[in-house]
Amino acid sequence: MESLTSPSSSTSPSTETFPRSSLITVPMSSERPNPRYGIYAVFSYKEHMDDDSISCVMGCYDPLINTWSHECFVPGMNDNHILKGFAMVSVGTSIYLVGGSVYRKEKVKENGARHTEVGVEVRSLVLRYDVVTKEWSTCAPLITPRHDFACSVCDNKIYVAGGQTTIDGAIGISSAEVYDVLRNEWTPLPFMSIVRYKCVGVTYQKKFHVIGGFTYSGNKMPFMDRCSAEVYDVEKGKWDHVRGMWQLDVPPNQIVVIDNKLISSGDCLNVWKGQIETYDRNLNLWFPLEGSRKENLLPIACTSDGNDRGSSEPLQRICLTMASIETYLYFLAGYRIAGDHSSCCTMSMVHRFDTSATNNQWETFEPMQVEGERELCSHCCVVQLP
Repeated sequence: MESLTSPSSSTSPSTETFPRSSLITVPMSSERPNPRYGIYAVFSYKEHMDDDSISCVMGCYDPLINTWSHECFVPGMNDNHILKGFAMVSVGTSIYLVGGSVYRKEKVKENGARHTEVGVEVRSLVLRYDVVTKEWSTCAPLITPRHDFACSVCDNKIYVAGGQTTIDGAIGISSAEVYDVLRNEWTPLPFMSIVRYKCVGVTYQKKFHVIGGFTYSGNKMPFMDRCSAEVYDVEKGKWDHVRGMWQLDVPPNQIVVIDNKLISSGDCLNVWKGQIETYDRNLNLWFPLEGSRKENLLPIACTSDGNDRGSSEPLQRICLTMASIETYLYFLAGYRIAGDHSSCCTMSMVHRFDTSATNNQWETFEPMQVEGERELCSHCCVVQLP
């Protein structure tokens, strides 16, 4: 692997310009001091509303003290370019950014304050970030460049399947491959039975599941394919097709595993459906998790201008991702706060659901106002810290 120098490597994280959380901590006496976890996410970031400079940055949320900190800039990204449709997974204390598509932000001529995205390329690039040494390195590239694909870790190997190889056009692929982190090598896997993109990958029952997505198989009832899943048996080296595993013809937003259960909270059109759902593999159905009903992740006291005036008008959500840690589900939300052209900021809010509790499962931590506007580029990943 080739080492890289992050654009921020010469600057201490404590002095870098980045969305910085307010000095608010939340005592959590029920938490054990060890093990410690960090929830990492990649954002597009700009400091001012009319800012022409947009960066791709990675932040870390510490669930013990309810605080965001700047980790680093993502290397290899030009100014005003953002990365989307990539996978972000962890193996040990390393984070891998796999594939994705690069877009360039450009101002619209008719309205200089508004930006549009222009597709640049689909990447095969794989980056590795060590959370201990804070160093980036490049790994062996994907065999097939892809974005909007399924990805998950099983037995310390990274599995990817499906996705798209072009930025324009709704054309998916059915190829799959696996990365050995020790050998720094990608190996092709058998093709799935149908093409899929915007599908979700998750490891469940020691098998790599590729769930939902937009599909094509020539089926006269295409929604049947979009409701299905492909399951790769690592030991047998073959795919199985599971009908009706997702139930919707709209792709899922995110699926995680907690206490050996599959968990979902929304789809790509409605990322928060108002409740958490869990999968019953015996019935092949999704059911609401008891006590998880929560109509809105934004408290009613928050208004569109960031003040507490009792208005129910919601802020514009630009971030929502879910992470599982032990028996907890964390929902990390971010909302754009309107301001003048000289500044902008984001309100960060974290909710936690305790799957082991029988009542009062929800807890909402103190909101944080962070400098600049940061919009989520991909789902988060969890790292157990040494």
